[in-house]
Amino acid sequence: MIKHIVMFKLKESADGKEKAENIQSLKAMLEALPAKIAEIKFFEVGVNFSDAPVAYDLVLDSKFASKEALYSYQKNPEHVAVANFVAKVCENRVVVDYVL
Repeated sequence: MIKHIVMFKLKESADGKEKAENIQSLKAMLEALPAKIAEIKFFEVGVNFSDAPVAYDLVLDSKFASKEALYSYQKNPEHVAVANFVAKVCENRVVVDYVL
């Protein structure tokens, strides 16, 4: 089993919207993916409530059966559409992929 964790720090404003609205949009886009991508085994999205300067805004915690399943997910057009939105609204993101 592969664990895939991504933390997103969004820009104060981007794509014509403020950070809070983009956080909710990204959350909704991510939460729609499990119904569209069979490779996803577990998928949880959380919005940060801390105002600490080092805090990120949103986290994705997900699981896949194998590295190949993760790579297939990443190439899926539904995921690519979300990734394109992320590229517009995120200031930074960090990723950790590991074997359980």
